[in-house]
Amino acid sequence: MTRRALRSVIAALAVLTTTAAAPSAADPAPGGGASAGHGPAVSWVDQVFDSLSDAQRVGQLLMVDCPSTGAGAATLAAIRRYHVGSVILDGDSFLGVGAQRAVTDALRAAAPPRTQLLIATDQEGGLVRRMRGAGFSAIPSAVVQGTWSPWWLQTQATAWGRQLSAAGIDVDLAPVLDTVPAGDAGNPPIGQLDREFGHTPATVTAHGVAVLRGLAAAGIVATVKHFPGLGRVTANTDTSAGVTDRTTTVTDAYLAPFTAAIRVGAPFVMVSTAVYSRIDATSPAAFSTRIVTGLLRTTLGFRGVVISDDLGVARQVAAYPVGDRAVRFIRAGGDIVLTVDATRAAAMSTALLAHMRTDPAFRALVYAATRRVLTAKLARGLLF
Repeated sequence: MTRRALRSVIAALAVLTTTAAAPSAADPAPGGGASAGHGPAVSWVDQVFDSLSDAQRVGQLLMVDCPSTGAGAATLAAIRRYHVGSVILDGDSFLGVGAQRAVTDALRAAAPPRTQLLIATDQEGGLVRRMRGAGFSAIPSAVVQGTWSPWWLQTQATAWGRQLSAAGIDVDLAPVLDTVPAGDAGNPPIGQLDREFGHTPATVTAHGVAVLRGLAAAGIVATVKHFPGLGRVTANTDTSAGVTDRTTTVTDAYLAPFTAAIRVGAPFVMVSTAVYSRIDATSPAAFSTRIVTGLLRTTLGFRGVVISDDLGVARQVAAYPVGDRAVRFIRAGGDIVLTVDATRAAAMSTALLAHMRTDPAFRALVYAATRRVLTAKLARGLLF
């Protein structure tokens, strides 16, 4: 990112001028490494892509659950049978950095040829902090982090990211960029769990960008979430159906943290499964072409990897057939389908392959998504 582009972000979002440390030319871009459209990087992605079968390409678009404390049988089966390319370590682990590395090494030993696994976890802080034990910091909640200076938060996020890297983890499903309005005690997914940095888009922007930069400095792929925001819903999509945001629009001020993160190079964006009735009342956001391709990719200009919130067992999407959930997400413009039930990989892989065989336009979307995932892996040194 050029200095001129960075200055435009700072000017548009005045909070960053006084609270966020401006990166120097030596600062790593969030996500790090090579990117699409730059010579040798594209050539190597093309070579790996061409070496994969369609089943292996589809596998790159799946992220399945694994218990944080061990390489579970269902996870290993999904990796081996369905070529799954990414894993999320789920559930709290008190193993510490060294023993956690043994878990990630065991997972990588089962990975498909030519590409290694992307291994992710939720290490936000507070109640949502999967990695614990010796070598992992006791990270406070985002509410507490939001009281720190962005400079100090960025420094701490770099330390937290280095701990994840030492444990063999590539992706942190953080920071949360949802803004919960002040005085709103009825927001189960974010506010009731102290997952917000503050109650204004400016505060969330400054601190969210700080975490993004800090993780990037540690070589960790950050994931900003939950686009286009869960701060104004009254139920949790994991445990409730019909969750609808009736406030957010395509020009909403609460989109500012996501806009800022994209402009400074956020590598991954997670899309929520809530319905946003003032943008697209017909579909959950993860299934909405208007939101994923239109708002996120076209209007905001995001060129990285789009990952879904859970499509495996979340009540919000329970009415959709399992395989159809994956198809709808990829058709909307998404890249990585996340399921916290590894056994769902079978139905998702089968459905994606079936639609590829009969729909050339859908096949092209799968191929484009696969290349974006491979590019992200190249940046982490996970292509061979």
